[in-house]
Amino acid sequence: MKDRMVVITGASSGIGQACAESFARAGSSLLLTARRLDRLEELRERLRRETGAEIEIHRLDVRSKEEVSAMQPIFDAFEPEILVNNAGLARGLAPIQAGDISDWEEMIETNVRGLLLVTRAILPGMISRGRGHIINIGSIAGHEAYPGGAVYCGTKHAVAAINRGLAMDTLGTGVRVSSVDPGMVETEFSIVRFHGDEEKAAAVYENFRPLKAEDVADAVIFCATRPPHANIREMILMPSDQASAVHAWRSQD
Repeated sequence: MKDRMVVITGASSGIGQACAESFARAGSSLLLTARRLDRLEELRERLRRETGAEIEIHRLDVRSKEEVSAMQPIFDAFEPEILVNNAGLARGLAPIQAGDISDWEEMIETNVRGLLLVTRAILPGMISRGRGHIINIGSIAGHEAYPGGAVYCGTKHAVAAINRGLAMDTLGTGVRVSSVDPGMVETEFSIVRFHGDEEKAAAVYENFRPLKAEDVADAVIFCATRPPHANIREMILMPSDQASAVHAWRSQD
């Protein structure tokens, strides 16, 4: 990973931040994007102190075609070798008949449209250079569904389909395509899902041992460090105490 050029979306917290930390420690040069520029600034300064990594940051809302288009010359100049499509979220846990349409729109636009816009901006350069690796952060929700999660699961099923189709579209170009699909990870994910209700978010992980963001980052690094002739197409990464999207063992202690 030393001196590899890596773009990470949604890098201001959670899995994106953990990926930035792991790639920086490995000696990569980073271009980090997120909506919260202040957090990116803090992350950049800390990683520069700790690792000496070269880090460029930009505020970017991946849902915005205009903002992604404005980033095009920056992406082109950076010449990314690895793109980690991490930006994504869940909003609400209501059944379809009671769902908030604005929540649906935010999930669809971020998890699907945003991933496509950033991929479309970066992929042609990878193809022209004859090398590259796109690593999409999916979810167990892309393989299964659960009550109240139909729209979120739908977006992650879309990511899985895009991941598979993208591998076909890039066959023979030198670009690899992977997805890392975790189960329950304790990040800001549930706080965002419940619109800032920290009590509800904490209950999701009560008496349960979830994954950490660093576990997912380890999986991403593993995908990125396979030899050129090998590729991890899809990796499902689950907590030991989770058997499916809806089956988790909680201790009674």
